[in-house]
Amino acid sequence: MSFAMIGWMVGGVGALAGGAGAALYGLTVKAQKPRLLPNETEPSVPYETVEWKSAGKTVRGWFLSRADADVGPGPVIIIAHGWGSNRSRVLRYALPLYEEGYSILMYDARSHGESEYYKTPTGLQFRDDLLAAFEWLRTRPEADPSRIGVLGHSLGAFGAVLALDAQAPIAALVTDSMPVRFATMIGAELKRRKLPQFPLAQLLPRMMVWRSGISRAIMKKANPARILTDNARNGQTPVLLVHSRKDKFIPPTELNHVLSRTPDLPHLFVDAEGHSSSERDPTFWPAVKSFFRNELQKK
Repeated sequence: MSFAMIGWMVGGVGALAGGAGAALYGLTVKAQKPRLLPNETEPSVPYETVEWKSAGKTVRGWFLSRADADVGPGPVIIIAHGWGSNRSRVLRYALPLYEEGYSILMYDARSHGESEYYKTPTGLQFRDDLLAAFEWLRTRPEADPSRIGVLGHSLGAFGAVLALDAQAPIAALVTDSMPVRFATMIGAELKRRKLPQFPLAQLLPRMMVWRSGISRAIMKKANPARILTDNARNGQTPVLLVHSRKDKFIPPTELNHVLSRTPDLPHLFVDAEGHSSSERDPTFWPAVKSFFRNELQKK
């Protein structure tokens, strides 16, 4: 075989590898670009359109205030939506809690809804957007900083648990349908986009972490099961974990994974169909309202 032939073969293999790498990078870009849904529904109660900055990008939201000047600052619940969602899609949580007497803050995470575009959104970004929401609430006289609860759905819940680890002043946290393992998140997104699990489930996470500039140490620390275990051990923030047994997108094994480490964590399994319907189960609202009442109205 001539040197020219060997060179051609090596060049061909290199071109194939380069093409595969480019294709993988393109898929990673798509996987990190959530669907952009407009806010088609507005609150049916009085609200204020608000905005603030998160990592230099504008975050837009709604503040549903129940302030009473004669009573003083009151409890607030922040609603954090999940990947590919927006604030109007979590009005299903906000309005029942508003009727309970809580002020409600809800917002579009960066690269979602009406908030500003962000190149590489991840669960860490959901954490940082929630931390920025807390900073904004510090400017509001209606908010009692010692009585701020969070209800997070899916990746919004993931970000909220990471915010606990960042010492966010969360007085009470409800998670609904939360993924806790990176592999589950990637698998769910591949399923949504009808892409093969193998080998993408193994390759995409590495490319995504590299593209986002996230270190191994940070990835290792972003572990909700570990964070929730430490939180329970230290007796810090009260947490209620909710998941549907019939969630086929983020399966209930995610909650089981957390409970395998800390079985005594307060939790609720519901039987509503789907990933975004826990509140339809008859056991959901009694448990959630009682939890927030005990933790936010007792002070």
